[in-house]
Amino acid sequence: MKTNITLSIDTRRKRKDGMCPIIFRLSHHRKTITISTGFAVPPEYWNEKKREVKGTYKGVSSVPRLNNMLAKKKTELRDDINLLEENNQLQGLGISDLKHILTKTTKKISFFEYTQELIDEMEEAKKFGNARAYKSVLGALRNFHRKKSLRFEEVNYSFLKKFEIAHLKKGNSINGLSTYMRTVRAIYNKAIHQEIVSADSYPFRKYKIKSKPTAKRAISKDKIKRILDLELKPDTPLFHARNYFLCSYLMNGISFIDMAFLKMENVIDGRIQYKRQKTARPYDIKITNQLSSILEYYLEGKKKSDFIFPIIRRESLQNQYYDVQWERKRYNKRLKEIAELCDIEEKLTSYVSRHSMATNLILNDVPINALSKMLGHSKLQTTEIYIKNLPTHIMDEYQERLEI
Repeated sequence: MKTNITLSIDTRRKRKDGMCPIIFRLSHHRKTITISTGFAVPPEYWNEKKREVKGTYKGVSSVPRLNNMLAKKKTELRDDINLLEENNQLQGLGISDLKHILTKTTKKISFFEYTQELIDEMEEAKKFGNARAYKSVLGALRNFHRKKSLRFEEVNYSFLKKFEIAHLKKGNSINGLSTYMRTVRAIYNKAIHQEIVSADSYPFRKYKIKSKPTAKRAISKDKIKRILDLELKPDTPLFHARNYFLCSYLMNGISFIDMAFLKMENVIDGRIQYKRQKTARPYDIKITNQLSSILEYYLEGKKKSDFIFPIIRRESLQNQYYDVQWERKRYNKRLKEIAELCDIEEKLTSYVSRHSMATNLILNDVPINALSKMLGHSKLQTTEIYIKNLPTHIMDEYQERLEI
């Protein structure tokens, strides 16, 4: 059986009064998630071997009754799991979907409550990037709605249009709105799938998410060389920002977060081998002579477990994501200074190195299949986005090839 349910206590969430929540630990497809029982005990009164509250606990009127209630609830959950398996529904469910089916009650859960549950589950699964995106949407909707609760049925076409108008009225971008709306749509789809809300209420049949094509964020090799040749004092903020940009460019457009999490152990036989944070897709990149000359500064005197770049400074994974988020903001500010020092008119951001790498390879006739693999795309259509709106000067160079 791939799916199990066990009683335990959650010592990680010990309360100020010393009590630890009693939980059901649901295991499914090698993943684990918790289901609250609504009860808590001091950890010394929990019998982990018997999976029950010790008889010496005085915090309830009847310990046997409490243990019977917990055992009964576990049996009910086990029966629900067995029923799903008998109906051939269990195998295709993710662990979050299974949890929502098992815990579904007659109580109506609000859009805000449901989104917060998803955030909690993402953080428990250490998906802090996704959790941050959902938190951003939740905050924006709370500020707009100005009420404690928001029913799913209230998130209709009219609500979304009013939110759109309010968002744009503040001078925010249409693409920022698009990001919010795609997340709202994802939340709604999850709720429909878990039978929390009827598909009849789905607002995105009528409301269409708008977006604008972004200007191609790429600079020529000549301008990248200006950045390379810029004389900067070692171990200064601009020195590191310049090096991050060049390393990203020379490492097939590696994202800032992936670069931040690189460790010495990722350097193997003259190559950088790692898995992308966003997709877990493996990358294997040759350390060229030019890349090596930049990396030498960061590799010297470090242990295998050390991070290569001085971006992440704290221990817990969640704090490490915050370190990356904060440092990326400062990195983008410093890139603006570098652009001014190098007389580069284009706006430099952490994404420009990736787009520049792709654009310059296209200009050098690298086949799209090879480019797609270098960028780590699973579909050629994704790579074609980099090609669709090539800068004018590149199109001019292609046109010149028509001359006889």
